[in-house]
Amino acid sequence: MNQNFSQDHFALFDLPRRFELDTAALDAAWRTAAAEVHPDRYASAGDAEKRVALMVATRVNEAYQTLKSPLRRARYLLSLAGIDTQEESNTSMPPDFLIAQMEWRENIEQAEDDGDSAALERLARDLAAEAARLQAQLASALDRASDYAAATLLVRKLRFLEKLDQEIGDAIEHVLS
Repeated sequence: MNQNFSQDHFALFDLPRRFELDTAALDAAWRTAAAEVHPDRYASAGDAEKRVALMVATRVNEAYQTLKSPLRRARYLLSLAGIDTQEESNTSMPPDFLIAQMEWRENIEQAEDDGDSAALERLARDLAAEAARLQAQLASALDRASDYAAATLLVRKLRFLEKLDQEIGDAIEHVLS
């Protein structure tokens, strides 16, 4: 593990700065880093050293959580390139994507109203497949084309899908309760 904790998340774990990531290598690097900086290793240290150890451990864990999540990893890569995804302020989407979102929501609502957990599970699988398709496009846009405009739109689309996934999860919980 790289000992310079002020470097970017990828350098912190000695990983290439790419969207496509070897998750096993990330997990192994995180376990090594977390063991090295775990606050329990500094139990007999002075207060200042304990605070530093806690700050470094927090940084390692935050970096890991960012790189582990495809959506957060894409946002982070874009931020390293100086790109703001404007997810809160720019909600414009292509019309076909917005129509698909409305259809997803209608299907979720219908399945929940019908108490059909199997339909909700199918919707969750279909949504996961769509998210995987968008992530593949994101890998191409970020890693191969350096097309930040396309990547930004894909991040915003994935954010919509993340919200839909939460809605499906809430509907399944409601149906099963």
